[in-house]
Amino acid sequence: MSQGVGVVGLYVRDQDEAVEFYVGKLGFQIHTDVRNGDYRWLTVQHPDQPSFQLGLFKPESPALDARTAQTLREVVAKGGMPPLVLNVDDCRGAYERMRAAGVEFTQEPTERYGNVDAGFRDPSGNGWKMIQSRR
Repeated sequence: MSQGVGVVGLYVRDQDEAVEFYVGKLGFQIHTDVRNGDYRWLTVQHPDQPSFQLGLFKPESPALDARTAQTLREVVAKGGMPPLVLNVDDCRGAYERMRAAGVEFTQEPTERYGNVDAGFRDPSGNGWKMIQSRR
């Protein structure tokens, strides 16, 4: 029996916009995109990490009232969620490619602690740290 984390979810304001960003700009691939009425289960995965999925979910569900869903959208938009980490082989090269594709960077590549890292945001406000680790 295999066990482990298979999906980690992010709240996004618009799932189609999130697909455009994660697939079109970051190079992820759609893993699952299914609907049940108004609910949409949407996951993407990095092509080099097929066992892990990133869920792109709207902060709406039967368990959330409208006020709570709105509060969650506001927290995400302000960058209040912890950043995710994207490991790359060449931080500066990835920065140039992604910036040319329209990714909003919050920090240019910076060398520190033997690594190179940069910061960016998705269209919903989720923060990312892109790290080129010393090997």
